Parts: sequence; C-alpha cells; structure tokens
Amino acid sequence: MTMPLSKLEKYFYIDKLVIHSLDLSLYQVSVVIDDEEHYVTDDKGQFLRAFSIVELQKQCRKLKAKQQVLRQQSAYDEMVGQPSRDSSNLLEVPLKDNKLY
Repeated sequence: MTMPLSKLEKYFYIDKLVIHSLDLSLYQVSVVIDDEEHYVTDDKGQFLRAFSIVELQKQCRKLKAKQQVLRQQSAYDEMVGQPSRDSSNLLEVPLKDNKLY
C-alpha cells in the first residue's frame, strides 16, 4: 500500500518512520500507522527514494513520527559462509533526526 507524503503530513501521529536500505546507498521510506505499513510516495505517485538517509529525513521533517528506524535485510548471508536460515535476518537500527540538512 502507498500513501502520499502530503497526506501523511496531516496525520496527528505516525507510529514508525522506516528508512529501508535497498542497495549500497539507495534508501526508500515507509511508515507504520495502526500496525499497517505504507510506502511513501510523492504527489506524482513515485516512491520516495534518495541516496542519503539525511535527504530522506529532510523530506520527511514535517511528519510526526514516534520513532525512526533504518531497516536492512541482507540477501548475502550465503556469500559470507552463513548457513540458510528459517527465520529472517532483518535488522532495525533506531535513528534520530539530528536536522543535519
């Protein structure tokens, strides 16, 4: 499911702002509202993406998120000799917007 940034800016609160690490230095944003995850888009319907976490924080600065996290899921466990897993290797790291923009 997707939701435009302009609509999200009108929400009273957002449970979690998630910045997904897609590839090397490419990031994409989603939000969690009432246990449902929505990918954030611009007004043209394009996913909100950037090559910098700080750039995405700048674009989302008007959102009232209770928490921010960086989410990464590696597809490379086998390349470094890790055995196949039955569970996910999802990693979420808490972030803080230090307003470095």
